[in-house]
Amino acid sequence: MIFNDFLRALRQFTDPAFRRVLIRSVLLTLAIFGPFVFGFSAFVQWVVPDSVTLPFIGQVTFFDNLASGLGLVVLLFLSSFVMVPVASLFIGFFLDEVVDAVEARHYPDLGPARKQPLWELLVDSLRFMMVVVVVNLLALVIYFASTLLAPVIFWAVNGLLLGREYFQLVAMRRMPRKEADRMRRRYFFRIWMAGTLMAIPLSVPLLSLFVPILGVATFAHQFHRLRGKRPVQ
Repeated sequence: MIFNDFLRALRQFTDPAFRRVLIRSVLLTLAIFGPFVFGFSAFVQWVVPDSVTLPFIGQVTFFDNLASGLGLVVLLFLSSFVMVPVASLFIGFFLDEVVDAVEARHYPDLGPARKQPLWELLVDSLRFMMVVVVVNLLALVIYFASTLLAPVIFWAVNGLLLGREYFQLVAMRRMPRKEADRMRRRYFFRIWMAGTLMAIPLSVPLLSLFVPILGVATFAHQFHRLRGKRPVQ
């Protein structure tokens, strides 16, 4: 069932509303990471000399380019951790637009949803982003200690966090917060598995740009399915 929700969300990427949100997500990501990547590259070029002389080898002139390349690889690896809180922040900007598109296409018989003020969504997203950052910082020791199991632990931890947040925000469009809390606790394991499905591509550069949209749409389907609603297509 979770995979059906995921596939329905994936097929709707041809929707103009999804494309608009994707373009804005890319622009926001570039605005956040672009200056950081440029600054990091400039710092490496400044710190590392153009050439070095190594014993038995002699002068090496491409050392700065090699260091920059390795630095960017490390930066891409670290971005896997950074994209989780960034993805949670993006939710507040386009939640309604994505879920409205899903409901218009698959659940047209629903009435209008409760519109949350943008400031309320942003506050919730910022609060959750801080939780994600703190939890992942605390879990870093476990990630490094678990070696080969580190990706699995990363996906499980962030799947739990993402599932909680995505489902909660989607549910609160149709019910009060306390009722959404009860529903989330009732279907805890299913929501966790769906969140883990979202966390896996978040650890892959470029694919992570699609996850916030895909996650919101997937949890919109899951929420309505758990309420007994069937999609029309």
